[in-house]
Amino acid sequence: MPARGPSDVKLYLRLLRYVRPYWKMFAAAVVCMAGMAVTEPLFPALMKPLLDGSFAQRDTSDILRYPLFIIAIFTVRGAFGFAGDYAIAWVANRVVVDLRMSMFERLMQLPTRYFDDQSSGVLISKVAYDVMGVTGAATSVITVLVRDTLAVIGLLGWMLYLNWQLTLVTLATVPLVALAVGAFGKRLRKMFRAAQKAMGGITHVVEESIGAHKVVKIFGGQDYETRRFAHANRVMRGYVMRHSIAAAGNVPLVQVLASVAIATVIAVALHQSANRQITVGEFMSFITAMMMLLGPLKHLTGVSATLQRGLAAAESVFELVDEPPETDRGSLKIARADGAIRFEEVRFGYPGTQRLALDGVNLDIAPGETIALVGPSGSGKTTLANLVPRFYQPDGGRILLDGHDIREIGLESLRANIALVSQDVVLFNDSVAANIAYGSMAGASREAIAAAAAAANALEFIERLPAGFDTQIGEDGAKLSGGQRQRLAIARALLKDAPVLILDEATAALDSESERQVQAALEVLMRDRTTLVIAHRLSTIERATRIVVLDAGRVVETGSHAELMERDGLYARLHRIQYAGGDQASPAAAQ
Repeated sequence: MPARGPSDVKLYLRLLRYVRPYWKMFAAAVVCMAGMAVTEPLFPALMKPLLDGSFAQRDTSDILRYPLFIIAIFTVRGAFGFAGDYAIAWVANRVVVDLRMSMFERLMQLPTRYFDDQSSGVLISKVAYDVMGVTGAATSVITVLVRDTLAVIGLLGWMLYLNWQLTLVTLATVPLVALAVGAFGKRLRKMFRAAQKAMGGITHVVEESIGAHKVVKIFGGQDYETRRFAHANRVMRGYVMRHSIAAAGNVPLVQVLASVAIATVIAVALHQSANRQITVGEFMSFITAMMMLLGPLKHLTGVSATLQRGLAAAESVFELVDEPPETDRGSLKIARADGAIRFEEVRFGYPGTQRLALDGVNLDIAPGETIALVGPSGSGKTTLANLVPRFYQPDGGRILLDGHDIREIGLESLRANIALVSQDVVLFNDSVAANIAYGSMAGASREAIAAAAAAANALEFIERLPAGFDTQIGEDGAKLSGGQRQRLAIARALLKDAPVLILDEATAALDSESERQVQAALEVLMRDRTTLVIAHRLSTIERATRIVVLDAGRVVETGSHAELMERDGLYARLHRIQYAGGDQASPAAAQ
């Protein structure tokens, strides 16, 4: 096994498990490589009879036989080489596909907290780039070991047959080569690992700059972003160059040791020739075999770099694959919920912060109620809403849906009863219809999609699009206005028809006309549903069943708009601040 240490062996064996499903094609590749290696000693073997016979004795009887033999040898080698390279490429690409699928499937299962702590650029780099480094270790390392080890054995066998003394001189360099390879291997692994992290940094900068290109342009951030990218690029270059130095130094060192062996062999051979212990044909056959030995030896010494790159990539890949998925110990399956939600002494804190985001929240919500969550920035409004679909787990207390602790309800069953419309609308680079009938609703009829769009006040603008419901809307709905994107999100929630609805500042970023259209669509959406509204513009929630005012993670006020204004507490103060300057969107009421 070329890997070093128990952990490396374990990692390598795990990689090979991804090759196992394709063992037939992999075995075919190994057989072809072995066939190619077996033909390796045939060419130097021809040198002895060719030089000692035909050349020395000037015999023309074999004038066609030896050239035809040479053509036949390299034709067979070429056929075996092509078949082997194709087979190993086929297996390697299958392994890449399987590993990427494993990584992406795990990404889809990871909890929200994981994404809070990770850069999306680094995750993209893992899936897009790191996995490519694995294939060399999983496939080509073994084929190189098979092909070139057999070639070395065959060539050494022929050399021993010709002249065992010269062969022993050649073999004397093997321990030195092994020491050289071992010295470089550890550094190569370290550089590969660092280069992968640096690539994640580059991807992160590019991803942020592209996503925020409008902000970059309007605030003149081009030079700043260019400097960030240049720094990440220089860091990457530094690691790549250090790796290149180690990799480049490995091969010349081996070649120098080989040249010492060749020089020694020539000196000994000249001595033997003077004593008539070796013929010209034997010497040339031996030297030819020895020179041909350099190629396989170079591959075998270079396999360490491929292996270390593969193991470093495998560490990164399996680090993601081994991340624990979202906790789901719930076994209870519920059909359509009534929508009664109860918070009992709910506490929650984000990692790395001392203050609790929610501190002992108690709240009863009856089916069909519209509850508006209001409060200063950081009061816990969004956190409270995020606990309902179990994006996060509470640190204390419990949340009940229709009397069932939501931790006892299976995630799929729980989330099937919840719809979400947020200020930051998420749309996909697909058709209008596919964005409305997304996920579990993908089988919805065109009539149902159109009805949901009509209820969301979206049908009129959809019909004006070039291809109607089949129009491609671009990345994140780039071809639509803010109000149109929001109405598509509302149509998606309407089509789902879930009994519990979360509206996260759904009209905060819209102009007055768009807000009017979206608000009308929201009123249709909220009808007969238990709704949690995170309010930015207080004017949009004055007709809520109840307004719950949060401050520092606690519920400080509850009541209707009129009751809270009469009480003259925090809500009334926020309301006055918002209307003092005629501003409909007070920062104080924002999340």
